[in-house]
Amino acid sequence: MTQAAVKTPIQRTVIHVDMDAFYAAVEIRDNPALKGRPLIIGALPDERGVVATCSYEARRFGVRSAMNIKEAYRRCPRGIFMHPNREKYRRASARLHAIWSSYADAAEYVALDEGYLDVTRSARRFGGARRIARLIKERTRAETGLTCSVGIGYSKTSAKLASEEKKPDGYFEILTPQDFIDLIVDRDITVLYGVGARTAEKLYHAGIHTVRDVQNNRERLAALLGDKIGRHLAELSLGIDDRPVTPADAADAKSVSREVTFQKDTSHFGYLRDVLLLLSFDLGGRLRALGLNGRTVTLKATYWNMKTVTRSRSGESVDHPYEIYQAASGLLAGIEKSAVRLIGVGLQNLSETYVRQLTFDTLGGERERRHAERLRARLLDLQRRYRVNLRPALRDETGELLYHVIDLMQTRVFPTTPNGA
Repeated sequence: MTQAAVKTPIQRTVIHVDMDAFYAAVEIRDNPALKGRPLIIGALPDERGVVATCSYEARRFGVRSAMNIKEAYRRCPRGIFMHPNREKYRRASARLHAIWSSYADAAEYVALDEGYLDVTRSARRFGGARRIARLIKERTRAETGLTCSVGIGYSKTSAKLASEEKKPDGYFEILTPQDFIDLIVDRDITVLYGVGARTAEKLYHAGIHTVRDVQNNRERLAALLGDKIGRHLAELSLGIDDRPVTPADAADAKSVSREVTFQKDTSHFGYLRDVLLLLSFDLGGRLRALGLNGRTVTLKATYWNMKTVTRSRSGESVDHPYEIYQAASGLLAGIEKSAVRLIGVGLQNLSETYVRQLTFDTLGGERERRHAERLRARLLDLQRRYRVNLRPALRDETGELLYHVIDLMQTRVFPTTPNGA
């Protein structure tokens, strides 16, 4: 006998839509010759990187998202490996979101290919949640040539679990907390939202392996995981999830960042400074699109031995690429001069409100003009020294061309000293 479910006090109808192997599906749609073949999107086998997604044929070999690309190649050496075309996926995603949003009271998109739709009220207008689910599946296929899996639930957790139940091209309903419990009570604890590898390891060590074990050990969860997480997990095991569907707002963003993993470790800190300039330019474009600025610039570096360091500098509001670069370059000068595998720059403490002491320069726009001139001069210098054309890369919203240029620049670096001086 399962323990009686506690009925959630907020009665919602939530639909979760999840595309089936989205990146791979888009590529197969645009190139039918790939259909039925093990397609792996991410890095190439001779590069550093991970699997972004893969076709269901590749999954039969044990390939999965976030797997190291070398391991993916070991498991599936005859697979077709491709770099992602994120601009293409964004275009497809925009069309998908437009279709899905047309049926929802509120839509919360957690990825390009995944979203929660609150249809509590709109279901009446469209003839019920089941009809909305059917229309979403039909229109998604007809207008984009892609398939999706749809789940209907009384909460976000139940809707997401429902959409995963019959993948690919699936449909499933979990309409009450008791339905939720009956479905998962004897499944592994990782079926519960938020239970990752570390949490699962703690619970396994304590003899808690299934959802039923969680239900029977609710009092122990606080001691094992802390009050907040323990209480949340106990509620989920009983099918309780009151989280609303909340549309994302640019102002809710806590940070933005850009980073790049090099194909070969580099000790050339002059080159690293040049990379930071390009990443800062890209980051500045994101800030403009969001209408935000930040007060904390953060540098991230991962060394050859996987040791990662971060350095931050806070002050007045920053939004111009050259200001971001100046701060990041200063932080770079203060870290250990050793071979670097990854470099990144980010901005935190974001706000729509600009906080800066007024001067004649800021009032007259002199500061922005000076930054623009210096940025342009630095970019022209990079083009000359590395013999690359930066314009297409700097205009590419996906960042893919920029990363390609950064790799090309590295092949043209000839350091004379460990720090590239």
